Amino acid sequence: MKVDPYLHAVLLLHGAGKEVSKEGIVAVIKASGAEADDAKAQVLAEAVKGVDFEDLLKQSTMVAAAPAAAPAAGGAAAKKEEPKEDEGKKEEEAAAGLANLFG
Repeated sequence: MKVDPYLHAVLLLHGAGKEVSKEGIVAVIKASGAEADDAKAQVLAEAVKGVDFEDLLKQSTMVAAAPAAAPAAGGAAAKKEEPKEDEGKKEEEAAAGLANLFG
């Protein structure tokens, strides 16, 4: 699976507390030794404006942790509760948001 370096650049900038901009994305890509596409960096910078990364990362962590929690039950048959409709919608929205980030 190939991972988009532009998305990594966005997350790195956010994690470092820097503004996510075309210039920042290009600088991170170039610092990695790769060639940067200014147009792609500009489109991504515009696409993530206003994105609440903290909420998005928190939601994606919760979604990713759910399957990992199943083996922790020790194989015991546990009563499976049906997720509330609101919770299912939130997870779907989070997944859709992540899908948009990854193209």
